[in-house]
Amino acid sequence: MMIGRDVSRPYKLTISFLLSLILTIGVKMSFGYVGFLDSMLIGTIQGYPSSFEETIFSIISFVASPKMDIVWILIIAILLWWFKFKVPAFFSLVLVFGGDSIGFVIKHIVAKPRPSMHLPGDTGFSYPSGHVLGAFLVISVLWIIVVPMINRQSTRWIVRTILVIMLFLVMISRVYLNAHFPSDTIGAALIAYTWLQICEYGYVKWARSLSNKRIFQNTIY
Repeated sequence: MMIGRDVSRPYKLTISFLLSLILTIGVKMSFGYVGFLDSMLIGTIQGYPSSFEETIFSIISFVASPKMDIVWILIIAILLWWFKFKVPAFFSLVLVFGGDSIGFVIKHIVAKPRPSMHLPGDTGFSYPSGHVLGAFLVISVLWIIVVPMINRQSTRWIVRTILVIMLFLVMISRVYLNAHFPSDTIGAALIAYTWLQICEYGYVKWARSLSNKRIFQNTIY
């Protein structure tokens, strides 16, 4: 089984859920600690703007946009299905589309306005960042399902390091471009991680029974 049992998963889920809840309530209620966190990190990230950095971060932001996340996960799922990883392909789609749906609901519950200087193309509410949430989940699929297929351990470490850097850059880009507050990106990562733990638990519980379904026959899981 590609995703095994993890005795620490309940603790990971509980901690990430509580952190997500605390931050979400803090953002919704405009608590002072959230404003302090945002102002401190915004000053650090936007301290020395340049046209080169704006171009780079704009490219990163486009590649990690919610629409592109859908493209990436469909490509990954189709390839997984083609190579007989049917249950993992289904897991990947549930993870990303389910996470995006949760993010959409939370956005409208919190209803936090975007930063005043955001670009016209950045519409909708600010918390949580859809870019970061989607990118986190797509990267999680690569991390959990795709990367373990690489034979060389050194190559796996290199790829995973690149994935971590990419996620970090996506988070930075959304703040740099005034699309989100730092708390929006941190909250998105926490919410995505919480949903990931739930989906991993579901995978362990139902992957074997799904593999017996006709549509998933001859699957590697």
